[in-house]
Amino acid sequence: YCVEFRTESLSPHCASETRPYARWMQYLREGHTVCVACQPPAMGTATRRCSGDGHSAHGDKILHWEAVGNSQCQGTWKKIQQLEHCSCPLVHSFIFT
Repeated sequence: YCVEFRTESLSPHCASETRPYARWMQYLREGHTVCVACQPPAMGTATRRCSGDGHSAHGDKILHWEAVGNSQCQGTWKKIQQLEHCSCPLVHSFIFT
C-alpha cells in the first residue's frame, strides 16, 4: 500500500545534500504532496504495516520523518490518505524503510 503526505516542514540540510545517490533530497519542498510505498521488507510481520505510516493519524496530526542516509534531513508531514493500490508518480515517491 502507499500513503500520501503533505510536507509541512523540512530542515535546511536536505537542500545541501550533494552526494549522487542522495540528490533527491534537494527536491523536497514544503507544501508538496509525496507518496510513500510500504513494501514487504519494511512491513512488520505481525501487523503487515510499515512503522510511521500514520495509520492512526487523522486530520491535522503532525508526523515526523527522517531521510535514510542523512539523519540531518528531516521534517514533518501530515497524512492525506492511504491508497491500497499504489499509483505513485515517479517524482516525489519514496519507500518506508
